Amino acid sequence: MTQWVENPQGGRDRGPVALARAWFEVVARPRRFFHTGVAPGDQAPGLVFGVLVTLVEVTTRIAVGDVAVPDLAGDPLLSKLFVLALVGLFVAPAVLHLTAALQTLLLMAVVSDRGGVSETVQVIAYAVAPCLFAGLPVPAVRAVCTVYGAVLLVVGTREVHDTSYVRATLVAALPAAIVFGYGFRGFRALVTVFPWLDAVVPW
Repeated sequence: MTQWVENPQGGRDRGPVALARAWFEVVARPRRFFHTGVAPGDQAPGLVFGVLVTLVEVTTRIAVGDVAVPDLAGDPLLSKLFVLALVGLFVAPAVLHLTAALQTLLLMAVVSDRGGVSETVQVIAYAVAPCLFAGLPVPAVRAVCTVYGAVLLVVGTREVHDTSYVRATLVAALPAAIVFGYGFRGFRALVTVFPWLDAVVPW
């Protein structure tokens, strides 16, 4: 699951410029991006992309005081760096791979001819692109970021696994709820923006 193909066929380039280009492409032209930018076995660039977006989101939340950082040896900076290291090295990769494994199982039930786990990891990783701004203390912004991320997950699932939008939506619903609804706090943002949702949707 962690294979890094040296010369992927159709995969992503490496480096900061390639990461920035991938962000703009997946946000502006998602169908084209997922169709041409996801390659079997080439999940390392996607994993780095997803982790970096998550780190920016968490860093923003820490900066605005939206995260309770535990005190380590009375050093606030050390405490914040520890949290970021924990998220970047363990939490984000683990959630990404577990969610990809879950989505792969769901795909097996409804799509006979599909891509592998590596492609699913990449789809989820790149779908979090809008959440670069989800750490801002504005519920409406966070709601837009997470909803668009869920849409990108559906689009990516449809393009990469060559299935219909109906099946892609069914397969992506639970992973989207985990990643965007709970992980990036989309559900909380939606309830804040639309209070009536709290009474009609079983979050």
